Order: sequence, then C-alpha cells, then structure tokens
Amino acid sequence: REAVTLVGLAGSVTTVAALALELPGYDPDAIHGSRIPVGDVRSVTAGLLTATRARRAAYPVMHPGRVDVIGAGSLVLRVIMDALDFDEVVVSEHDILDGIALRLARC
Repeated sequence: REAVTLVGLAGSVTTVAALALELPGYDPDAIHGSRIPVGDVRSVTAGLLTATRARRAAYPVMHPGRVDVIGAGSLVLRVIMDALDFDEVVVSEHDILDGIALRLARC
C-alpha cells in the first residue's frame, strides 16, 4: 500500500482531537498538526454517543453549536477511518478557504 495520509478538518474533527488530547480548553495551536490514533477516535466517539446532551455541553472544548451534532460527526470520522483502514488522522485547523486565499495572494 502506498503511503496515504488522512487529513481531517472542520469542527467535528477538531473537537474530537481536542477531546482525545484531553485539552483543558480549545487550543488551535495544540490541535493543528496533531495525530490522533484510530483507537482514540473510537474511544471519543463511543463516549460522545453515550453522553447526555448536558455532559457533551459541559466539555470545555465543546462549541455550543456543536453539542447536538458532535456524536454524528465523530461517528462519520470513525467510520471513514475504519472503512479505509487508517491508523490515524492528522488534524488541521485550516481549510480550503485558507488555501484559496494563499493562492490568490500569490497571484
């Protein structure tokens, strides 16, 4: 198998990373570039899917708008990692808009 890296970005992935890293608060610098093993993704996902809404909302890294969707978002990440046999996900705080802006700035 050729080397392939799974890069995850956006709210659900970065929140899963923050929970896996057991951060005391949301820290983009600690999250960006972190490598989260699939076992940690499975563990965080299981916890989120069984947690009450109040428990999810109480996590210090949880954005209020993500409380109701984080279980599903983490499950999507876990299923992708399992289906495609990824051992880890590299987490990015940047997305396509950052790339577009950089490209336009270079023109």
